[in-house]
Amino acid sequence: MTGKNATEVIAADAAGIARAATILAGGGLVAVPTETVYGLAARADSPEAVARIYAAKGRPDFNPLIVHVRDVEQAQRYAQLSGVALDVAGGEWPGPLTLVLPLRADAGLAPAVSAGLPTVALRCPAHPVMRHLLEQVDFPLAAPSANSSGFISPTRPEHVLASLDGRIEMVLDGGPCAAGVESTIIAIREDGSWDELRPGPVDVETLRARYGGARNKIGGETPAGSIEARIESPGQLASHYAPGKPVRLGALDAEAGEFLIGFGDVAGDCTLSAAGELDEAAARLYDCLHLAAASEHSRIAVAPVPERGIGKAINDRLRRAAA
Repeated sequence: MTGKNATEVIAADAAGIARAATILAGGGLVAVPTETVYGLAARADSPEAVARIYAAKGRPDFNPLIVHVRDVEQAQRYAQLSGVALDVAGGEWPGPLTLVLPLRADAGLAPAVSAGLPTVALRCPAHPVMRHLLEQVDFPLAAPSANSSGFISPTRPEHVLASLDGRIEMVLDGGPCAAGVESTIIAIREDGSWDELRPGPVDVETLRARYGGARNKIGGETPAGSIEARIESPGQLASHYAPGKPVRLGALDAEAGEFLIGFGDVAGDCTLSAAGELDEAAARLYDCLHLAAASEHSRIAVAPVPERGIGKAINDRLRRAAA
């Protein structure tokens, strides 16, 4: 243990990664850096370890988890990849793209990973620390965001400790995450059609143009009131990424009692990007929301963010934070 924390925080060097692998092999929980946000990792083939993820996060059991794998070959042990799905995985992995695919009958994953669904969400991460860790273990890693369920996702070790200190064994400290918002999630159906279940750093329309994915007639967003029936992947809950305070979107200035998160020409108590750069805004989104949540202000206001590129993912997270 280090300092005041009940959860160890260990540098993500070779020794730290080896220690994380040992903890995971024994069924423990480790917060790990990815290129998107910090994930709460446990071995995905252990029902007991997966149950600990749900308990630590307070996560509803109908909300499935993403399974992280080393490569396409390992992914094929757990899901059926063929045709366009195999092309997309081969061309886009490693990276911030999650594929929801038919679950193999002999996958050997803990049933809670897929929340009883006939599909499984798989991702091959690009972050060097996570890749090194996956090379050191002979099992896949279930790894939702390393925070209490429904609250702001973590992009720094201190964000993890804010809600999970004492609930998990270790945080593997790889510094701040680069992308700052969770992976894009697409479901590739057996008929070759696609649903975007969660926007993220990878643009789905670019993927459609590149790989020929047809648009499904049914959109991926889950409406309030039918959550349990429609949830296929993380990030579909109507209320999510919440800072615990009312959030007002499209704000050009702060009203009384508000912490203003700025963008571009709208200055604030903190800013997503003074230059109006969307990639910078994505990287700073959760950091600013954590600052706002910890401030003495009772409410939060956020400046308008353009609905283009990764701005679509930023606005998706902000709308759910404000729900």
